[in-house]
Amino acid sequence: MENLVDFSVVVPLYNEEENVQILHEEIRSVLASVPGQQSEIVFVDDGSSDNTLARLAAIQHQDPNVRVVSLRRNFGQTAAMAAGFDHARGAVIITMDGDLQNDPRDIPKMLAKLDEGYDVVTGWRFDRQDAYLSRRLPSQMANRLISWVTGVSLHDYGCTLKAFRREVIENINLYGEMHRFIPAIASGMGISFTEIKVNHRARRFGSSKYGISRTIRVVLDLITVKFLLSYATRPLHVFGTLGIVSSFLGFFTALVLVIQRQFFGIGLSDRPLLLLSVLLIFLGIQFITIGLLAELVVRTYHESQKKPIYYVRKVLGDSVEKSAEQQAGENGAP
Repeated sequence: MENLVDFSVVVPLYNEEENVQILHEEIRSVLASVPGQQSEIVFVDDGSSDNTLARLAAIQHQDPNVRVVSLRRNFGQTAAMAAGFDHARGAVIITMDGDLQNDPRDIPKMLAKLDEGYDVVTGWRFDRQDAYLSRRLPSQMANRLISWVTGVSLHDYGCTLKAFRREVIENINLYGEMHRFIPAIASGMGISFTEIKVNHRARRFGSSKYGISRTIRVVLDLITVKFLLSYATRPLHVFGTLGIVSSFLGFFTALVLVIQRQFFGIGLSDRPLLLLSVLLIFLGIQFITIGLLAELVVRTYHESQKKPIYYVRKVLGDSVEKSAEQQAGENGAP
């Protein structure tokens, strides 16, 4: 690991050639106003097809505190953000969009909140400058759904302007569209987080890269996040529960059919309930089997990669164990 700086600003970019120069000047101005802090800007070009990379190269040539990570093709915002995290050297990592809608002047407020002891600070675009029907309304619905499913209540999961302590980011792997769920994923580590209102500006140049088509992917990722938060280390609990419920319903339905046939003479050959009971029983067996296989996979994953199943905040007491010689000396051994 290279020498750490106090904080890094990570900015993923895709076809933002008209914005990069203005954004760099705004960020540098804000960073210069934070006294006694070493900082850097990490721009990640996510396979832009315009002149974004060329303009970033020119900026980096003039500013040694700028790092530019160029991806071979467009991998998406989550991958671009992960690349930025991997190349950032900050003890604190701040993320923001590259379209000028996030205001860099909110960065000092976020740093001040981290100084209060929080691990994650997320932005809330309280007065969002986007179209209501196509952007704000779907976002409001998604935020309520995500907060309800994950149990982590935030007003604005979609705001890219966030600040993280480095140890939070180092324990999170991002896939799919997971970048918006970082606070929820990190909550499983027992982190402390807060949300502050930030300024949101109307887009000046270019066009939005987001659309309603992302909704399906977000919902699927939300299911993944819920599973990771609740059952990542005990998958049999979810699959086994479904299996037991399904098997019970199947056996109960079959019992009712047997009673009807034996005591009331009701035929079974033309009744779909018989097939349903058999289906439920076999589904129950399959769910339980899937749960057992998932348990084996989880154990293999954690043991092979030495993934922790807990995270320590701090340890109070002696941090260094006594050596064998010290213990022998205290016990009177030669």
